[in-house]
Amino acid sequence: MSRSREAALAALLACALALPAAGAERLGLGRPALPEEIAAWDVAVLPDGQGLRPGSGDVETGEQVFAEKCASCHGDFAEGRDQWPPLAGGMGTLTDRRPVKTIGSYWPYLSTVWDYIHRSMPFGAAQTLSVDEVYALTAFLLYSNGLVEDDFVLTHDNFTEIALPNAGGFYVDDRPQSEYPLFRGEPCMRDCRSEPARVVARAAELGVTPTDPDGRPAGTIPPILPARDAAAPAATETAAAEPATATAPEPAAETPPATAPDPELVAAGERVFRKCKACHQVGPDAANRTGPHLNQLFGRVAGSVEGFRYSRPMMQAGKDGLVWTPETLSEFLSRPRDFIKGTKMAFAGLRDADDIAAIIAYLQAH
Repeated sequence: MSRSREAALAALLACALALPAAGAERLGLGRPALPEEIAAWDVAVLPDGQGLRPGSGDVETGEQVFAEKCASCHGDFAEGRDQWPPLAGGMGTLTDRRPVKTIGSYWPYLSTVWDYIHRSMPFGAAQTLSVDEVYALTAFLLYSNGLVEDDFVLTHDNFTEIALPNAGGFYVDDRPQSEYPLFRGEPCMRDCRSEPARVVARAAELGVTPTDPDGRPAGTIPPILPARDAAAPAATETAAAEPATATAPEPAAETPPATAPDPELVAAGERVFRKCKACHQVGPDAANRTGPHLNQLFGRVAGSVEGFRYSRPMMQAGKDGLVWTPETLSEFLSRPRDFIKGTKMAFAGLRDADDIAAIIAYLQAH
C-alpha cells in the first residue's frame, strides 16, 4: 500500500472519530422516561409500606385462593410438599441443625411476603393474582403461622402494624466498613509474624472431628487383618461363654398390654403424621409451635394446653365439654372446619379412614 493511500485512510478515520456527539442527536433516538413508566417498573414494597398497593383481603378468602392456586406445591395448610418449601411452622428451630425457615419462623418483614407473592407467584403463572388476592393470601399465611385470628382482614392501612417474630433476628451487613478495609491494604509477603507459629488446639480436641462408632476419625481405613493377640482372647472368651449361654433359661416373652396400639399401625401413623409436623410436635421434647403439642392428647379437654393461644371456637368447644377421644379426634380429622366451625387449624382434613386410624394409633403411643 502506498504512503499516499495510507495517509488518505488515516484522514478518513480521523474524520470519523472527530464527528461531534450532535450527530447522534440528529437521529432522534430515545426520550426521557415518563413518570408513569418509571412507576410501572418500580414495583418494590419496602418494610415501611412504601410501594404497597391499596387493597384488602381476609383469611377465609385467602384460604380459598391458597387451596386453588398454592396448595399443589405448598400443601393444604402451607406445610410444604415434596421439594417445595413449607410456609408455616418452624417456630424455635433456627438454632437446630435442620432449621425450618418459614414466614413465621424466619422472614423478617411482611412486605417481603406481599411483594414476593405479588411479583412471583403462583409458580409458572406469576402476576396473575389480583391485588386483593395477594392481601388475602398474605392474611392466610399470617393465620397459618398463628399470628392473627381467623377473622383478620389485612389492608394497606393496617399492614405496617404486623410485626413478624424474627424481625429482630437480622442485622445490617457492615462488612464494607468493618472488614473490606482489612483486605485492601498492601499484603505482607515475608517475615509477617513476629514469632514462630504454634499449634494452640487440634480439631479432635475441640470435638469437631466426626468419628466412626469405634471412636476413630470418620473414614479411617480399617486394618486389613485383625491383630492376632487381640483375636485370641476374644475367641477364648466366646468359647468360655458358650456353656453358660446354652444352659441359661430363655426369658419369657413379654406380653404387650391389651390396650397397646398395633405397632404396624403406629408406624403407618408416623408416616401420616408428616403432614402435621409443620405445626405439631410429639415426643419427649415436644413443644408448642404453630399448633399445640400432642403428647397425652386423649382424655385432654379441647383447648387446654398451657401456653398455646387457641382460636375462640376451640376454647369454647372445651368449655362446652369437648374431650379428645379416638372417636372425637376421628371426626375432627375427617372434617375440621365442620366439626369446629372457625377452628384456627387450616388443615383441610384426612379423607382416608385408614390414615385417620393410623394417626390415632400413633398419637395413642405418645
